[in-house]
Amino acid sequence: MELRAAIEAFARHLTVDRGFSEHTVRAYRGDLRDLARFAEERDPAAESATEPLDVRELDLETLRDWLWHGSNAGLAKSSLSRRSAAARGFTRWLVTTGQASVDAAARLKAPRPEQHLPRVLTRGQMSGIFEGLAARSEGGDPFAVRDEAIIELLYATAMRVSELTGLKLGDLDRSQLTVRVLGKGGKERVVPFGVPAAHALDRYLAHARQSLRGERPDPGILFLNSRGAAMNTRSVYELVAGLLRELPGSGPSGPHAFRHTAATHLLDGGADLRAVQEILGHASLSTTQIYTHVSAERLKQSYAAAHPRA
Repeated sequence: MELRAAIEAFARHLTVDRGFSEHTVRAYRGDLRDLARFAEERDPAAESATEPLDVRELDLETLRDWLWHGSNAGLAKSSLSRRSAAARGFTRWLVTTGQASVDAAARLKAPRPEQHLPRVLTRGQMSGIFEGLAARSEGGDPFAVRDEAIIELLYATAMRVSELTGLKLGDLDRSQLTVRVLGKGGKERVVPFGVPAAHALDRYLAHARQSLRGERPDPGILFLNSRGAAMNTRSVYELVAGLLRELPGSGPSGPHAFRHTAATHLLDGGADLRAVQEILGHASLSTTQIYTHVSAERLKQSYAAAHPRA
């Protein structure tokens, strides 16, 4: 099978069969297209060849050289790690589908990505954000009421922004204070939320959502934009970035900051690590363990600031 055609088929497999997010599929496709260009350029017969490069011509040496070339070009360890994962998934799929007899990337390794502690807001900062949102929504402006409900739910559930924008009305169980979330890989989980989030959602559903929808057919999506359609992730990013812009602290200013903050506050409050794993929808407990490091770092900072012999 021709290499570039196989890459497009693999991307469709990730979308349709594996349920990968659009962002992940786009990143993997871009990485593998770059691999195809690299493999074609290093093929000594590339200029005179009439036949396109076949998947069976991929080998471990080519893949290692590709990663080495990316490293010399200044790619971050996280990008190299993603490239390695894309290549391993691709060659494994080639063997599974019978397009290749040997898994060329089975022994491919990449540098472990550098792990940075995520941005975490303090309880005081979160209280200030909610006070500001409540003041803005007090007059009943539908956008302000909606925005308050969005931030309350993000912090209460620690869900991803893509999960939030995909929520449907039927996903909410207001009597049980839970929401059904469709996570990565099409995996569902049920996440609880608290009374403040419930009050913000009730107010949004009772007063603001109908104003945003107007006379248009109801799309059944929970959070609507000014055109009565589903909000996109970029709109939520802009909302969160505006709230975090003036706050002290380094790190990303997107919705993931609320996810990191909620997870850390849960652990600070004594929540079990596996319970937090379930809430976040992490497949591996090791992914959740980053928040134990965040909690320990916050503890050290408090100690250094307060103890006379620190």
